[in-house]
Amino acid sequence: MQETPLRLDGINDSIYGGFGERLGALLLDGLITIPLILFSQYLNSTEKDMFFYTVIPNLMFTIGYYVYLPKMYGGTPGKLIMGIKILKINGAEIGWKEAFMRHLVVLLLTIFSSVLMIHAILEADHTTFDDLSWFTQLEYLMSFSPLLFSIYSWLTNIWTWGELIVLLTNPRKRALHDYMAGTVIVKKMYIGRIQAKMAETEWKQ
Repeated sequence: MQETPLRLDGINDSIYGGFGERLGALLLDGLITIPLILFSQYLNSTEKDMFFYTVIPNLMFTIGYYVYLPKMYGGTPGKLIMGIKILKINGAEIGWKEAFMRHLVVLLLTIFSSVLMIHAILEADHTTFDDLSWFTQLEYLMSFSPLLFSIYSWLTNIWTWGELIVLLTNPRKRALHDYMAGTVIVKKMYIGRIQAKMAETEWKQ
């Protein structure tokens, strides 16, 4: 399969979205989504069983934001604001498969943590939960499955550090989820020239 070029003639700048652009996009996406996250956490703190009413909407929002929006627009709002876009490794627009595969590991980790929370809530005492502050409520719930919550934390850290190390050590600045999905993140200003370069290379072959 033909892959996007490592560089373009006459351009000294990297054509790929690197650590700085991705970090900026991540922070912007955090600013956009944090109101909903805080509101959801507030609701969960008001009633022990409220998590059962928020878990599905939260998962649907996550899928919509990190799968639907990239499929439709080539990136999350944060990425688009930062001027970067997701493409297939062959330079084409991504489809549902690529959008889903990019978010698959994070989605599985989210589902894992949700299952742990559901188990803890079912085990928790209603009166004890209501008497605690939000932070101590979380500690209380985690106490029902400390080993599994620890495993979840370790898996999350391993994935995060793995993403960063891979991103910083390959010429196209692809993270682990890019390799899984067959994607790259490029700077939007160069997309036309990237695709023209690939079409020229394919024609010569």
